Amino acid sequence: MTTRSARRVRRTLPAAGAGVAALLALSGCSSAGSGDPGSSSKPSGTITVFAAASLQESFTKLGKTFEKEHPGTKVTFNFGGSDTLAASIASGAPADVFAAASTGTMRTVTDQDATAGRPRTFVRNRLEIATLAGNPDKIGSLGDLTRPGLKVVLCDRTVPCGAAAQTALKTGGLRLTPVSYEEDVKSALTKVVLKEADAAVVYRTDVRAAGDKVEGVDFPEAAEAVNDYPIALLRDAPNPDTAGAFIDLVKSAEGQKALTAAGFLTP
Repeated sequence: MTTRSARRVRRTLPAAGAGVAALLALSGCSSAGSGDPGSSSKPSGTITVFAAASLQESFTKLGKTFEKEHPGTKVTFNFGGSDTLAASIASGAPADVFAAASTGTMRTVTDQDATAGRPRTFVRNRLEIATLAGNPDKIGSLGDLTRPGLKVVLCDRTVPCGAAAQTALKTGGLRLTPVSYEEDVKSALTKVVLKEADAAVVYRTDVRAAGDKVEGVDFPEAAEAVNDYPIALLRDAPNPDTAGAFIDLVKSAEGQKALTAAGFLTP
């Protein structure tokens, strides 16, 4: 190599090194933002959460916790039968988060490619019999609900609590004709609270939420009808960053503590 060529190489190397350093810096900036969109953004604004009726008490509390931890946010809820909520979302109803009482109803939404990512199970729930306060009819088993003259209500077969009740009845080899099928678990429980029915098959969380207005009766067939509750960020969520933060709270140790205190089971 000539002296002139050596000088040319020595002059070129620093320039090349500077170029590489610049590229690495740009690459570093790019990789730092390559995670979930807005994952580092501060939660703000309003989100709408569609949630199964059985989540009403616990989610309402978590909503207040979220707003307190993130000033400037607001969580609005639409509670109801999971099947009705899923159908609304599939039809384009604006919402940020969907929490269903079964994987089957969540599938109505995922089949329409309406979720951003795969739904995750965050709690489970088990059935219980809700009787009148003090259990005056001495109901002690699922089979007792078939006694003549007893007024029993069930959730509609299309909603998760109704489907679970049918599974439990089938497990026990029982046939039951209720006085009514209700649109969601809260409606079924209300029939007993108002003494319009003697008993209802609902979730244990709803029995606990009703306090001394009803009495709960466990039954072994319920073990074969435990529902998984999935939650998902919706694909067209108007406020995905804040919605994602709410989902994080639900799945956090703090959220799980609140849910298990309400009677839910961990996944």
